[in-house]
Amino acid sequence: MTDPVQAGTQIAAEAGAHAGGYREAILFLVTAGIVVPLFHRLRLSPVLGFIGAGALLGPFGLGRFAEAHPWLAPFTIGNRAAIAHLAEFGVIFLMFMIGIELSWERLRVLRRLVFGLGAIQVGASAAVIATILVALNQPVAGAVLVGLALALSSTAVVLPVLAEQKRLGTPAGRSSFAVLLFQDLAVAPILFAIAVLGRRDGGDLGGVLALALGQAAVALAVIVVAGRVALRPLFHLVARTRSPELFMAACLLVIVATAVVAAGSGLSMTLGAFVAGLLLAETEYRRAIEATIDPFKGLLLGVFFVSVGMNLDPAQLVAAPGAILGLSVGLLAIKGAVVLAGARIMGLPRPVAFETALLLGPGGEFAFVLIGGAMAAGLVPEPVGGAALIVTTVTMIAIPGLAAFARRIGGRVSREQLGRARAEPVPDPQQNRVIVAGYGRVGRLVGEMLKRHAIPYLALDSDPARVGEQRRLGNPVYFGDSANPEMLRRCDIATARALVVTLDSPRAVEAVVQAARAERPDLTIVARARDARHATQLYEMGVDDAVPETIEASLQLSEAVLVDVGVPMGLVIASIHERRDEFRSVLRRKESQTRPVFRARRTVGKGRETGRENSAEAKPAEPVPVEKSA
Repeated sequence: MTDPVQAGTQIAAEAGAHAGGYREAILFLVTAGIVVPLFHRLRLSPVLGFIGAGALLGPFGLGRFAEAHPWLAPFTIGNRAAIAHLAEFGVIFLMFMIGIELSWERLRVLRRLVFGLGAIQVGASAAVIATILVALNQPVAGAVLVGLALALSSTAVVLPVLAEQKRLGTPAGRSSFAVLLFQDLAVAPILFAIAVLGRRDGGDLGGVLALALGQAAVALAVIVVAGRVALRPLFHLVARTRSPELFMAACLLVIVATAVVAAGSGLSMTLGAFVAGLLLAETEYRRAIEATIDPFKGLLLGVFFVSVGMNLDPAQLVAAPGAILGLSVGLLAIKGAVVLAGARIMGLPRPVAFETALLLGPGGEFAFVLIGGAMAAGLVPEPVGGAALIVTTVTMIAIPGLAAFARRIGGRVSREQLGRARAEPVPDPQQNRVIVAGYGRVGRLVGEMLKRHAIPYLALDSDPARVGEQRRLGNPVYFGDSANPEMLRRCDIATARALVVTLDSPRAVEAVVQAARAERPDLTIVARARDARHATQLYEMGVDDAVPETIEASLQLSEAVLVDVGVPMGLVIASIHERRDEFRSVLRRKESQTRPVFRARRTVGKGRETGRENSAEAKPAEPVPVEKSA
């Protein structure tokens, strides 16, 4: 008979071992819960927090003392292999998002900066760094790969910093965006080169290269053909189920499947995910996929940066601070000088060139991927690769400070210089467009009127058949849920001119209005209402105009009958407009009686503050409880 005490002890031990397998995941989630809100409050990139957390919790941080002090073991990340697998998926998702966000229109508009300044920056920076390494007796292939890796800058840090400073639309912001876009495009060929060189095994390089190119061509052809044939029908079938869970599963399946196919053919998994993103970039499901995948990308990228921090040994920084600091300053000087010279060649003003150089001087996240792959393939010696990774980490940590200094320089641009710099096109020519939520009969009429007056717009609809039909007609309609805040962000609600809600469900209309108003308190919102009572509720929620179906139908019937019985058209139109204004004033009066504060708060930033709204009540106020109207 089994001893109960012994059995209980065995069960407890097994449970503890089982729970220990999830320790790294639990520790990372706790870290993310602390790092993201803390660094958001400090207005710093969470990337820096994840790197610091990895250095603190990794084997060179608290893990160094875990053996002597066992109570520290639960607070350290010891299973580096498990973290490495999750970190690889973070890069895979990042490359997929880069592919799906890459539009041919964006490339066409910014082609001069992308393929001009971007090519100058990457090529010249890599050439200078590789020449220095070759002069230090490093192998040519390894020197070139390290030079290319260090030439890349940090998309994951620079763009959020610029967005936080609201400087993405400035000349320096557009120049930095264009160069980062070229760097993202350059990652895939570099990864392919590492894979080819790593499989050489001392054989004939020409034969290995030809075989690798053939395998790559076949694999990419299979992915592209299968994607063209299957991806759109797949997402059409999934979207018809109206199941967010199934849509999410389809997105994950596409990313993982293409990555595995690419890896099986000898390519990198990230290259397969990038191609999948390109295939989906021009479909009507693009923005819904972005909204679905973005949280996964952010979380898995956090794991990636934690793994980066785990490889950072503070002892090396303490042992040779002067050398590391000198190498870091040298990297900033080389890349900064190249960007400065390239920007001047491209005709950018000197302050804009200086600001861009400071932003793009530090290293980037893809250096860890490229140098790590090159070291695993035996192309880069361990000491050289380790030093390059430390320098990359140190310079990335300096990005927020450099960005703040760059902002001061950018403020010195004269009006004449700014006018010349603004001659460069913005990244997205469709900014300040109108968003139409719902593209049924009402939404189509709204879109036609906007098109007639040459006002750009973008429409969202949750019916895949309707979306597909309108896409074939050339209308800018995308599949997605208009009430999803992330979906609205992907539709550039931050720069939208207005939002028109044409959905026929009152609850759906209210959900969209609530989500949009939370994102943009100053956004002009016009919404379709079921009746007068629903219109009053929408005014309470913050719409600028609500159009009740019943009132509009009665007004149109009145207009038709008055004209048919012989009343002059001019008098009829005048009376209809007068009656419509009376209805609108009554509905707004009810709203103001119910919530007198919200109206003033909602108009902040629109230049409408007059009379009482220009008083103290017009200042942004805390949300007040909503009183239900009678």
